[in-house]
Amino acid sequence: MKRYDGEVAVVSGASSGLGRRLALELASRGATVVGLARRKQLLVELAADLQARTSSSRTMECDVSDADAYRDVLAQIESDRGKLDILVAAAATEAETRVPGATLEDFRSTMDVNFFGVVAGTLAVVPGMAARRHGIVVNVSSDSARAPAPGGAAYAASKAAVSAFSEAVAMNVADSGVRVHVLYPGWVPTAMGLAAVERGMPLPPKPVRRTEDQIAELVCERMGSDAIELNASRLPVMAPLARAFFPKAYRRSVTKSSDA
Repeated sequence: MKRYDGEVAVVSGASSGLGRRLALELASRGATVVGLARRKQLLVELAADLQARTSSSRTMECDVSDADAYRDVLAQIESDRGKLDILVAAAATEAETRVPGATLEDFRSTMDVNFFGVVAGTLAVVPGMAARRHGIVVNVSSDSARAPAPGGAAYAASKAAVSAFSEAVAMNVADSGVRVHVLYPGWVPTAMGLAAVERGMPLPPKPVRRTEDQIAELVCERMGSDAIELNASRLPVMAPLARAFFPKAYRRSVTKSSDA
């Protein structure tokens, strides 16, 4: 099992779901973890669980959609700890955005959290990592970026932007000792994933379903490698090819699944 003893890790969206599981896994592997999220009571519970694994871990309230406040928190952590080795950007929001029907504000609020939060965090930590010639950034995307579904335009667009941004930055910093990854976790039965099913999204096929434990192990074992993408499932990688070569069949399949 890959260890992270002595590393300082920040995980956004750490109060629940995949972010919480990733924070706990990193702490179990020896990292000092600072978990960031908005919900105070959940952070109190998380802090106890983190400190049971690594006593130096803690939590802090932070809304990543407030870019200035988020940058200040990251700077404070780096100053207090003397370094910041790992940033996992797991904070995200999702709401139905059907067109027609959705508003511009629906898209802006989603992008503020899912995309600009990722950009703010990455830009804040990469300079210090590059100066120390050591660091890892994991930005959580979604297979919706590859295969958008009707009703999820804002979420899919925000995650596609995360993917493009992360890949470009990964190539920018490849020679500086910093590794930037984009995580495609498949479908995970978190509160967000289950809410999408409750809204009418069909349960994804078994080849793309993963558990929080599986994703946490995948990330902790593979991050820091030369790979930009961390793929929990290979099946969604084929979606752009299917869309390009079999457009009618692809559209029928996606529409049928959405209406099921």
